Amino acid sequence: MQFRPFSLCLLVSLAAAAQDPPFLTEPGWQPLLNGKDLAGWRAQDPKQPHEWMAVRGIRFDRWYGPKQLFPVGEGGDRILNGKNGRTQNLVTERKFGDIELYIEFMIPRGSNSGVYLHGLYEVQILDSFGYTDLTTGDCGAIYHRWINNGPVGGSPPRVNAMKNAGEWQSYHIWFRAPRFDASGRKIENARFLRVMFNGVMVQDNVEVEGPTRAHMDIPEAPENPIMLQGDHGPVAFRNIYWRPLGPLPWR
Repeated sequence: MQFRPFSLCLLVSLAAAAQDPPFLTEPGWQPLLNGKDLAGWRAQDPKQPHEWMAVRGIRFDRWYGPKQLFPVGEGGDRILNGKNGRTQNLVTERKFGDIELYIEFMIPRGSNSGVYLHGLYEVQILDSFGYTDLTTGDCGAIYHRWINNGPVGGSPPRVNAMKNAGEWQSYHIWFRAPRFDASGRKIENARFLRVMFNGVMVQDNVEVEGPTRAHMDIPEAPENPIMLQGDHGPVAFRNIYWRPLGPLPWR
């Protein structure tokens, strides 16, 4: 009999138990994309132009355009960071505290992006399909901070749950904001309580001592916006939903 590694068995069993995403099966979820434009979002630098677009569909050509994503139609429920796949970061106008976030993304070969909770703490997006020696730079990681010209901290994903380039992937994130006392002094760090990547747990109770690399130039606070990285390569997003952080389902 041939035995599979535990992590692979976990991936197989969870993949077999695939189900509809939480915003379709659980109460309280609210959309962050309105299905026709970029209302509720702005460029990180509102004084400069950006190329984010709301589109009807995304096309990926594995053979003739493996490093690109192509927009199809206009005014749809997907967003793409421009025809050239490199533009400003995109930021919500609304600020959030403790939050449960569900988001789906697609990248082509070799691309790179990230989802920044509070605009400060990044869950990495990278074409890491097939990688085995996982680091804080791989997809599903909590990215490292950058101090004295070097990486500090971060948390690699527990397993590689990534699908191939050009496929839709999902993050389900439970995030607890940093805490402050009455004087504004931080008394507790931000924390990723759990991150599910394509239905597989890749982060569990990870404390983040401070903003990760390439964060927004804003201070840590009880509430801050969500940022999607758009300047590192082609990336598309859809089905972005949130709800206030409630009782944790695994406790």
